[in-house]
Amino acid sequence: MAMTQSVEILWEDLLGAFNSGQLDKTYYLDRLTGEIFSVPATSDNNEVRLQLQSDGERFLEIPPFDYHSERQIVTEFVAQISDPELRTMLKTTLAGRKPFGKIEDILSFYPHEEDRFALLKDRFLSNRLKIWLEENNLFTTDTVLQGMKHT
Repeated sequence: MAMTQSVEILWEDLLGAFNSGQLDKTYYLDRLTGEIFSVPATSDNNEVRLQLQSDGERFLEIPPFDYHSERQIVTEFVAQISDPELRTMLKTTLAGRKPFGKIEDILSFYPHEEDRFALLKDRFLSNRLKIWLEENNLFTTDTVLQGMKHT
């Protein structure tokens, strides 16, 4: 029978690891301590790799924020924009046609839309993170509290 252990996992740190698009690092969560740490993706340190592999149940690899995830968020965001000029500009950027630029740079001229994009991205990442926690049988205080009835 598996033993249940309660550990504190800092939501901000976990969300930061999920949000990292750094391809040169792989992030892990230590189930026993709640610590989040990174290992260089091209690490030749066999000792670290062997420990991560031998304790596979203890260390969970945190999935990176990849190109596909970012495109999914941007595509959803662009579909919600009411300003036709901005929508066309962002669609052009998504398609990779010139002139193109970074979404964040373009939105810096549209503060309201920039805020909406940040909120959509936060919601997407939070939802993705909560699903990952459930898939790996990890629970947050919020998950426990949602199941409780308040009297």
